[in-house]
Amino acid sequence: MTTYNLRSASPAKTHADAVVVGVLKAAKGVELAPGAEDVAKAYGRKLRPLLATLDVTGKAGEVTKVPTAGVISSPLLILAGLGSEPDARACRRAAGAAARAATNAASVAIALPADTPEQVRAVTEGYELGGYTFTAYKKEPKPDQTAGTVTVLSPSARKKEMVAAFEEAQVVARAVATTRDWVNVPPGDLTPPAFADAVSDAVAQATKGRGAPKVAVKVHDDKRLAELGCGGILGVGQGSSAPPRLVEITYSPRGARKHLALVGKGVTFDSGGLTIKPAQSMTEMKSDMAGGAAVIQATLAIAALGLPVKVTTLVPMAENMVSGSSVRPGDVLTMYGGTTVEVLNTDAEGRLILADAMVMATERKPDVLLDVATLTGAMVVALGDRVAGVMGSDEVVEGVLAAAETAGEAQWPMPIPESMDERIHSSKVADLAQHDWTRWGGGLFAGAFLREFTAGLPWAHLDIAGPGFNSGSAYGHVTPGGTGVAVATLVDYARRLSEG
Repeated sequence: MTTYNLRSASPAKTHADAVVVGVLKAAKGVELAPGAEDVAKAYGRKLRPLLATLDVTGKAGEVTKVPTAGVISSPLLILAGLGSEPDARACRRAAGAAARAATNAASVAIALPADTPEQVRAVTEGYELGGYTFTAYKKEPKPDQTAGTVTVLSPSARKKEMVAAFEEAQVVARAVATTRDWVNVPPGDLTPPAFADAVSDAVAQATKGRGAPKVAVKVHDDKRLAELGCGGILGVGQGSSAPPRLVEITYSPRGARKHLALVGKGVTFDSGGLTIKPAQSMTEMKSDMAGGAAVIQATLAIAALGLPVKVTTLVPMAENMVSGSSVRPGDVLTMYGGTTVEVLNTDAEGRLILADAMVMATERKPDVLLDVATLTGAMVVALGDRVAGVMGSDEVVEGVLAAAETAGEAQWPMPIPESMDERIHSSKVADLAQHDWTRWGGGLFAGAFLREFTAGLPWAHLDIAGPGFNSGSAYGHVTPGGTGVAVATLVDYARRLSEG
């Protein structure tokens, strides 16, 4: 396990196996970024021709390894591109790329720009998450190549705000990593009952020991869901041999100033149901519970940080499968609270299970309600696979976007046009239509549908269908597979809410 330290030592004199410094694009070529002054001084006039010879451009994501031959105390210098501005987002991205380059180094010192708490947090999170791997199912996994000791170098390392940012970054990074772990588990091993058990175990671990936060967890099984009248969760889950669950987590610290409700989609596998997906589209559907995993881990991180905000988290869990008992197009389901919904596309199941949980969340009387879900392919079409869409109450959307900016997560505001209200009320037999087959605005339709279950509370919906799972190569601090997106944003939003 890696040990992280925060120090104010010189990167040129540190005896770590590898030293990471930043490279900036400049008006005349490239230059080393703040934090690497001692390294630049050690190389002197040799530095600029060396960078030119190695074709170092400083562009984001670029990493170059340089044997130092004794010029500095460390035998290896890692040059990480920052682009033209060394802001927190660039530092997080560069640290993540450097983590994958520092293989076989027992100790690493990071001398990226770290003059502010935001930069210290970004460097720490970026490095820890950039080196993430998931090897639980490998017969012979590669030996752990992560460094045993990682030291973040900052000229202000002793300041309280720097230490706080450094320690909080590790809490958030661990929460993101666990979210990735859950998303990466094969769906046959993370059915709704198994997922609920994993959450219970995680809460038990988080609340163990002296000084640990108090977090309560309650698991509603399928019998209890029937008693409660959760027709959405039961309807989606009725085609699977693995019964659905609803997990409720509560964190109620003394002195809480606000109450935040979080709801996350927990579809552990989505075949599309009778409106079955093409085979190729099912390969990543183990990730359809990424929203649920994110809100759970965000809640535990908020508790670990001791933020003075009450959090109620609800995660409906179901497996959307094909069988003789699957919900049919044309069926009418009665949601928790009594609203009836006509099912017209069984592959638009996420909104059905979220509806039950959201109504239940409103009964807890929160100040703000946020839901997170890998909800619509339409949002991926609109924003690509690295940007989440956010819609809902204007002031809440603004708060979420501000938190996302601090957290280094790409999110974009989306509207809910008035025309969507007519579309969701188009059913001839039920209160609401769950879907229509109009090609345009599918993500906005889903947002309008979810709004019906918010009881008019301040609310925002985060559609993470694109960035919830990375099917390509690593970039920045994001590795292949589950990304853990939204965890850091939710933690930052809770912090802002508690301060408001």
